[in-house]
Amino acid sequence: LAKAIVEIFSEVIIAPDFEAEARSILQKKKNLRLIRLATPAMEARPAIDMRSVCGGVLVQDADVEGEITRNVVTKRQPTKTELDAAWFGWRVVKHVKSNAIVYARADRTLGIGAGQMSRIDASRIAIWKSNEGGLSLKGSAVASDAFFPFPDGLIAAGDAGATCAIQPGGSVRDEEVIAAANERNMAMIFTGIRHFRH
Repeated sequence: LAKAIVEIFSEVIIAPDFEAEARSILQKKKNLRLIRLATPAMEARPAIDMRSVCGGVLVQDADVEGEITRNVVTKRQPTKTELDAAWFGWRVVKHVKSNAIVYARADRTLGIGAGQMSRIDASRIAIWKSNEGGLSLKGSAVASDAFFPFPDGLIAAGDAGATCAIQPGGSVRDEEVIAAANERNMAMIFTGIRHFRH
């Protein structure tokens, strides 16, 4: 993994620990900072999110990873490969500014569309970014930080090559989105949790 990391642009690597061989490889890369952060230190902090607002501070529960609903709503179940890609994309999309779409494989992102006024625009940007990088979306999973309000975003994902989708669900048009997924033989998972981030 260390050999792969030094081949790509990275400025900071945070991990619970670094093996001596990995540290030796990573330290050869100029301007790369290695930060050791043990998991207990992260768990000791309260799970809160703070935002400044006019005249004060909003304190709310943080969007932390925990047990989520794993409700497959399509006729086709996701394969193990699709499920791994979907969960990876789901973990990434929670950190992307809404409206957010992430195309992923089990170990990497392929395209990210962030901060758009519409989900379809976020999807189009993510597709464009993957094309710019020469990355194929065939067989990928698409993760959406909030529900697809219309089938168009899911249709764009399927047309781009995604075979699995993960999203919170909860739209008044969920049945239309599910039907669009079934028409494209896509698997789709509803999590019941939004990652909406502004």
